[in-house]
Amino acid sequence: MTVTVETPARLHFGFLDLSGETGRLFCGVGIGIDRPRAVVEAEKTDGVETDAGGYFEELVREAVDVLGVGGARLSVKDSVPRHVGLGSGTQHASAVLEAVAGANGVEAKRRHVREMGRGVRSGVGRAVFEGGGFVVDAGHPVDADRGERRIPSVAVRHDLPSDWRFVVAVPDGAGAHGEAEERSMRRVVGDEAGIGDAVRREFVGRVLPGAAEGDIDAFGAGVAEVDRLNGERYADEQDGVYHRKSEPLVERLSDRDDVAGAGQSSWGPSVYAVTTAEDAEDVANSIDAESYVACPDNRGARVSLPS
Repeated sequence: MTVTVETPARLHFGFLDLSGETGRLFCGVGIGIDRPRAVVEAEKTDGVETDAGGYFEELVREAVDVLGVGGARLSVKDSVPRHVGLGSGTQHASAVLEAVAGANGVEAKRRHVREMGRGVRSGVGRAVFEGGGFVVDAGHPVDADRGERRIPSVAVRHDLPSDWRFVVAVPDGAGAHGEAEERSMRRVVGDEAGIGDAVRREFVGRVLPGAAEGDIDAFGAGVAEVDRLNGERYADEQDGVYHRKSEPLVERLSDRDDVAGAGQSSWGPSVYAVTTAEDAEDVANSIDAESYVACPDNRGARVSLPS
């Protein structure tokens, strides 16, 4: 039996609290987008096989281990670019886990994703996998030990309007990831409570009502400011408010009248512009980098079994 899993990418706009002053830590904000996507197929077998090399082979081994099954053969049909701020780690791990579980007739659970080392700090990626849309995760209690943290629950979720578009540009280069990302997060956590206040004002005043009411101008301006304020927190870690490859694009897109807001997804260098279906191609054609015109993904992962 072949099980196919298809999952969206995600944009990450930042965190609501890095100081812990609210009693919660992190609380990520982001959305699912329909491009780029990861598509994998798995069949039950003895041992581990894949057509996609070491990275995906390791994910299959991890999935087989946490699920306690005998093995799987994985074929990768499409993937999300890695280390560019589009959530490839959690999306790939979740897709592989779901496919391996389905091929072996067992259920993949959230704890299995955690055991694979994914989605613990920010729950946005896993929430997008599970249901797409605009999502805010509940973060972690400030007194929870790192080893006790679970994947954060979904605190807020809204479908986004079908006529919104997110033009995603991917300049050459890579954002912080792995141990470098962990070091940067450890340095930033606990700093700048004042920035957190400003982030939460933007979130309550523009981002949340914009998502709930379908107001693209409020949403776009709000996420761009949340993104910029988060970048101020990381300025020492990434040598500026934005990744050096992202900054010129963010500035250029922000100056356009047909863009409601622009910013950097996660550690970059991917940049997004919030716009309409009518204006999206014009915005994309103005970008001198690989780009996607993405719709909001309000569904999350698709799992297909043989009929």
